[in-house]
Amino acid sequence: MDESYFPKKSKRKSNVCYSHHLRVEIFCAVIDVQLQELNERFDVVSSDLLLGMASLSPVNSFTNFDKDRIMTLAKCYPNEFDKFQLRDLSYQLDTFIIHMRGDDPKFSNLQGIRDLAKALVEANLVETYALIYLLMKLTLILPVATANVERVLSSMKRIKNEV
Repeated sequence: MDESYFPKKSKRKSNVCYSHHLRVEIFCAVIDVQLQELNERFDVVSSDLLLGMASLSPVNSFTNFDKDRIMTLAKCYPNEFDKFQLRDLSYQLDTFIIHMRGDDPKFSNLQGIRDLAKALVEANLVETYALIYLLMKLTLILPVATANVERVLSSMKRIKNEV
């Protein structure tokens, strides 16, 4: 296993031994399987929701802030955001990120979206950034709503199997 590895079609000497080559091959194969499994588990809408939620995170002075992903997240809620509200949300996001990255100590060292929503309420900025606040509330509600739906479906499945 410690002998030099030579690819089948190459006659060149290699600094790679068989054991290293096999470890790399296994590592790459495992990563490919995990990536495929994640792609199968999360569809495009779920990925957009998760990426949009992550883009709202205030951690490290909003380093994950991505306006395009947040706008995509808002488009997942067509009953809440029509085309005019999406336009207004875009303008609010531009001023919001400038305001949040400013020198205001109320918005530094926030740990999550929950802390950000709380800080907005305490600073009386809920009306100023009403659409962003609505999107934050929807983001905070989503995991709870999803868990409740899954719990109900699981209960229904159990009842159906008993009958």
